Amino acid sequence: MRKLFPILILLSIISCNKSAETKVSKVDSTKIIDSINIARTKINDSILASRSFKNLEGTHRLTHDMLAGTGKITFKKIGQDEYKISGKQSDGNQYLTIDGTARMTSPKNLKFEGNIKQSISDNDNGKLDVRSGKRNFSTNDGGKTFKLHESVNNSGFADKIIIKL
Repeated sequence: MRKLFPILILLSIISCNKSAETKVSKVDSTKIIDSINIARTKINDSILASRSFKNLEGTHRLTHDMLAGTGKITFKKIGQDEYKISGKQSDGNQYLTIDGTARMTSPKNLKFEGNIKQSISDNDNGKLDVRSGKRNFSTNDGGKTFKLHESVNNSGFADKIIIKL
């Protein structure tokens, strides 16, 4: 029995040894989260890009029904569907100026906030007419022309102010 005991101990030691160690690499959870966030950002950006309306950036024609010729109006993009706009049309001493910001709210509506100034001799002998605040330009032809919706000036006459793209 004494000879068996050391053999049993030797067998138990040999059988308990690990033959191969398995290495588990530690994964950095911040790298996984960052890669998920990058993928989500790309998806969100593509969704936002598909929601935007027609790009109006550039120089377009500005017309007023009581002024001869055409003027120019410039749209500069400052955000998604948001523009800084400024334009002028003149006919001798008579003129129309538009300055402010505009935002496309639908394919048919352009919300304007700023100043529309005009001096036309047929309206109160050329007295300066200033309209400040929010106004709406709308289109009925798929966005080729935008007409001022609130068109009554301070003299009580309706103006036809049109932006032609």
